[in-house]
This record gives sequence, C-alpha cells and structure tokens, in this order.
Amino acid sequence: MSAPARVLVVDDSPTMRGLITAVLNSDPEVNVIGQAGDALEAREAIKRLDPDVVTLDIEMPNMNGLDFLEKIMRLRPMPVIMVSTLTHRGADATLAALEIGAFDCVGKPVPGDVRPFVDLAEKVKAAARSQRRGRSPVSAPAVTPAADYRVGRKIVAIGSSTGGVEALITVLQKFPKNCPPTMITQHMPPTFTKSFAERLNRICAPVVQEATDGARLEIGKVYIAPGGDRHLQVVNPSAPSCRLVEREPVNGHRPSVDVLFDSVAELAGRSAVGVILTGMGRDGAAGLLRMRSAGARTIGQNEKTCVVYGMPRVAYEMGAVEQQLPLGSIGEEVLKLTAARKEGTE
Repeated sequence: MSAPARVLVVDDSPTMRGLITAVLNSDPEVNVIGQAGDALEAREAIKRLDPDVVTLDIEMPNMNGLDFLEKIMRLRPMPVIMVSTLTHRGADATLAALEIGAFDCVGKPVPGDVRPFVDLAEKVKAAARSQRRGRSPVSAPAVTPAADYRVGRKIVAIGSSTGGVEALITVLQKFPKNCPPTMITQHMPPTFTKSFAERLNRICAPVVQEATDGARLEIGKVYIAPGGDRHLQVVNPSAPSCRLVEREPVNGHRPSVDVLFDSVAELAGRSAVGVILTGMGRDGAAGLLRMRSAGARTIGQNEKTCVVYGMPRVAYEMGAVEQQLPLGSIGEEVLKLTAARKEGTE
C-alpha cells in the first residue's frame, strides 16, 4: 500500500483498546488513528476520521456490535473486523456479523496467549486493500437445489478463508439433500467451526456437521474441519473417512487447506472435485495443484466475487485451477461434475 491502513479501534475495555492499538501500531503499514469505547463514540469518530478499517467489539454498552455493524453496512459501508470472545455465544454473534457484511473476525486472547492477535495486522491490511466496501446479508438461495440430481462416486473438498462464511453458504445452499460427500477446511478460531456447522445445517439441505475423527464419508453429508489444533484429512480408500491429525501449522494455519487437499489427491485422485474459495495467503494452492495432477477436477472462485482474491489467485497462477467461476455458479458446477453418468455412476 502507498500509505498505512488507517484504523479505528472500538472496544468498551480500555485495556483491550490499548492492546489492539499496540499490536496494530507495531506494523509500519498500519496506523491506529482513533479509539472509541462504544457505538456512539464510534459513530462520531467514523464521521470525523473516515478510517479505512474499523475493529469492532461484539459486546458493548449502549448498542451491541451487531446492531452497530448493521448500521455501518447500511449507511456507510466499510471494512469491519470483528473482535470476539472465543465462546459459543461469541461464535454465534461473530457468524451473524460475517453474514451481515463484516470483513473478517479475530478472537480475543485468552490467559496464556504469548502472541495475542497474531494475524490482526495482516487482516487489517487485507481489509484496507479490499475493493468490497460492505456486502449484502446472505439470504435464502435463489435457486432450489436440483430435485433430479443423482450423485455419483466422487468426493468434494473445499478450502476457504477470509470471506468464506458467505461463500460457503452460497455454495452449499445449491447442494441437494443427496449431495456428494463434502469435506471443508475454513480458517476459523476454535469453537467457531461448531457454531458454523450448526448454522449451515439449519439453512442447507444436506446434513452439515463438524468433522470427527473416524467419521465415515456419506452421501448427503458435509464435514467441517474443527478450528484449533488439528488438521482434517481423508483416509481409508475402501471406506473413506475423516481423520483429525495433530501436526504443526501448515502455511500458518491449523487446520490447513493444503493438508486436506493433499490427502484427497492421494486417496481419491480423479474421483474428486477440489474447490478453492476466497481467502488471504496461499493455503490450498499447492494442494489443489496436486489434486489436479492426480486427475481431479478443480475450480477456483474468480476475482470479481472474492472478498480477498488471494488463495484462488495463487492457485490459478500456478496452474491448479481448471476453471475459474463466479461464486454463484460454483455450487451448480460441483453438482454437474459429481453427478452420476446416465449409463451408470462415476
């Protein structure tokens, strides 16, 4: 960027405001230009300072972060990064914020954290670069899932990060009840993925659940990698199943999209479809290339519909993406690639 990202920090705790400010100002490409203790102060500060990015606490006095975010997105859209407690309640609220239009989320540090907000500055810079200044809330799917879909024998692997909540909802709402077995790694803090899986399960036709170690892949089920300390893989060619493995982070992430894609390339080969969606960085790009080299069909989200054209861009540039598609077309294309052939099944 030609100039540092200008940030307004909004949190009712002076201690937390100070910590966030110190973390952000330690990056020369970020400049905290103001702080606010509640939504009323934040509203005046936004008018006065016109920040590039706002960090916003979920729980505040006078007006909670969700209500304030809705007003921002309706009246003055700008990139907002939500700061949330790592609790089930905090996860539910953060997911709602991401659907309203928040750019991304970070979890508040817990006792013992030695590197609090480790990726906050990178997310702020990505938000400042983003051309998307707010998004419409996710609504019901415009197209009813295909009633005549006949599933073949392929499995689907999807990777996503920043912007992935909206993107995954858009894709999965196109899936019918008998969708192909689908595994997803979405970069999220611990506890958030369980709430996300429950949310998807309520609004999508297939069964969506957080992956558990040893769970058999079944038609009509979607498995979300748990956030936290393990990676998701597929194992056992005779009865494909989920495996959760304890390994160091890959590309700075755990779970990592590359770890999932590598396992799918090795186990399924041409009997798989890989999809890489919006996200920062390059996680998943090399794994998607290995999937394509093994004969899998591969799809990347196009730049115009990405919140952050990072992971899909790297994958496309290295030749991992067979076809780039707008977000709204990806679900239907996955069904097309996984449908049973008329003369039998794939």
